[in-house]
Amino acid sequence: MKKRNHDTQQQFFFTAPAATSVQLVGDFTHWQDQPISLSLGKGGTWRTAVELAPGTHRYRFLVDGQWQDDPECKVRVGNPFGGQDSIRQVS
Repeated sequence: MKKRNHDTQQQFFFTAPAATSVQLVGDFTHWQDQPISLSLGKGGTWRTAVELAPGTHRYRFLVDGQWQDDPECKVRVGNPFGGQDSIRQVS
């Protein structure tokens, strides 16, 4: 993603030691059109950093192709598919 003026770097984490693939998808990736692959780190925690514009962003994780909620995110909203999207507020 290109950095625009006022974008800030946001850290995303997901713990899944047995996973073979974790991707971040959201309104900022046009959902599954441009997923962001996370890198596996210590303790089975997958991570990435993303430049996001100020505002409210919806996102979810794809873990081995299965939709997953962000267990660290306390703010969620319903989506049209019967699940919930996590919310990241960037100032």
